Amino acid sequence: MRKEKILSPTDPGKRRVTDTRRKPATVAKSRRGRLLIKDLKKSFEGKVVYDGFNLELELGTFTSIFGPNGCGKSTLINMISGLMQRDGGEVLYDGATIEETSISYVFQNYREALFPWRKAIDNIRYPMDRRGYSRQKREERIEQLIEDFGIKIDLNAYPYMLSGGQQQAVSILRALATEPEVLFLDEPFSALDYEMTLLMREKLQTIYQKTKTTMILVSHDLEEAVQMADKVLLLSRRPTSVAALVDNNLARPRDASTLTEPEFVELRSRCLKIFQKEAKVNELNS
Repeated sequence: MRKEKILSPTDPGKRRVTDTRRKPATVAKSRRGRLLIKDLKKSFEGKVVYDGFNLELELGTFTSIFGPNGCGKSTLINMISGLMQRDGGEVLYDGATIEETSISYVFQNYREALFPWRKAIDNIRYPMDRRGYSRQKREERIEQLIEDFGIKIDLNAYPYMLSGGQQQAVSILRALATEPEVLFLDEPFSALDYEMTLLMREKLQTIYQKTKTTMILVSHDLEEAVQMADKVLLLSRRPTSVAALVDNNLARPRDASTLTEPEFVELRSRCLKIFQKEAKVNELNS
């Protein structure tokens, strides 16, 4: 389901063909690449969802996407991850196409995303097997992932034997196994209870802080969108545009106690006002 034509940039000796035309690594590290979305177009059965949508994001950051129901949040990440064809427009990751970028995706429905006939550990191994990892490297990577994520999982259990939170943890670990450049998450915690959701938010932040993998999260929960992200992308109703791109400079890690801090409440309120204003404008124009 993923479109990958290169090995992870962390694999020794594996580089994009275009690397020889770039600045030396010592220079490139002084800047951050950009995700450029230009003139994106998408319609379904004659109904326009995106018509000339433009956005630029900094790679190596965590962005959450929030907006009205039906505005095309999942459609957006499906297009820019390569899972869905776009009707027009261009998507570039630091100048590279989607096909030239290592991308992973965590789906909302973990029960359907995991292979039920494979044990948890074999689900995590799967993308590494496809990429030709050696047995030693594969097992070292799994050990590191389990340590970083910090959730107890019986790796020899089949998915149906695990709790919902454990199943989604396996899905996330599988997505991270090949050390992708970009990780997309489509409402990954929406089917979990609140206690597990809070825990999973913290664990994902731990991974992000360690790896600085570019992460783009779709959420229907404004609290979650604000808690997780460096930038909150607020979308309008259809035809969808950027209502606002709000910076979140609150210190990490952001745990459950963060949600009641005045700075967090103020930021969430600011995002809510933008969302409500946009929704009201569209109601008047409908």
